[in-house]
Amino acid sequence: MDRTRPLTIASRRSALAMAQTSEIGRRLEVALGVPVSVLEVVSHGDVDLRDLTTIGGTGVFVSALRAALHDGSADLAVHSFKDLPVGDEAGLTIAAVPPREDPSDVLVSAGSVSLGDLPAGARVGTGSPRRAVQLRALRPDLEVVPVRGNVDTRITKVRGGELDAVVLARAGLARLGRLSEVAYTFGHDEMVPAPGQGALAIECRAADVELAEGLRAALDDAPTRACVEAERAVLAELEAGCSAPIGASAEIDGDSIVLTAVVGERLRHREAGALSAARHLGVRVASELLRQGAKQVMAHPATDGYHPGRTSAGPSMETD
Repeated sequence: MDRTRPLTIASRRSALAMAQTSEIGRRLEVALGVPVSVLEVVSHGDVDLRDLTTIGGTGVFVSALRAALHDGSADLAVHSFKDLPVGDEAGLTIAAVPPREDPSDVLVSAGSVSLGDLPAGARVGTGSPRRAVQLRALRPDLEVVPVRGNVDTRITKVRGGELDAVVLARAGLARLGRLSEVAYTFGHDEMVPAPGQGALAIECRAADVELAEGLRAALDDAPTRACVEAERAVLAELEAGCSAPIGASAEIDGDSIVLTAVVGERLRHREAGALSAARHLGVRVASELLRQGAKQVMAHPATDGYHPGRTSAGPSMETD
């Protein structure tokens, strides 16, 4: 790798994406000793505010970043891992998976009240069918309202009285320095996070072998990579789309991974496996969920009137 040539990182323009990218850039400048610049990219998912299933699914947030890698405009891209489709992208490689933030979901509410203290009928916003289903299982008396937009847009709806609370990823608030706004953190027994939530994926061209090796040496965290691999194997095996109410969360326990996955409100399976066989663990867990009837649940999720296509959205969107 040319130690004098600046590296260009492709990033979405949102505040969260830029915060993530800036941190990775700082780490690379120290570790690799090269200057780093950022190429700001607007993805299709940032400008088309319709339901994700209508405009092409999760990949709409990453296609423009990947195009910048393919055409040479950027050397690497920083993705929120849960934005990435589960299939491989020809010509590209996930060179590094840095240590993840806490993947838990959190509640930001008016008056900073906890989940149990929200009044009956309180309006709680989320853009995620997974969160909607699990939230309704915890508090069926709440009105779950579909909402999209970046973190600030969603929280502003609470501060302005349009919503009583919103559910967000703790990781996004941590990276934005806004953890003080968290009123309640959901335990993973209450709300299982999305596969890959809180993790980043550092992607580059597969042909740039020396760069890929440098990124891995500087940034990669093997336990995080294994956990995300197990979680995403659940998605792949279930052949789930972006609107499926699926959660998957893996944790390291010595030389093992413990993986918990849910589909809808009631289907749940937890299993441990070898750290060296993370993907196989995800396949086994998904297979058990399929045996329990996951296909039927994904086809008819119990979202109690929640329709993610009917949204109120700001100028950009965050999957966190």
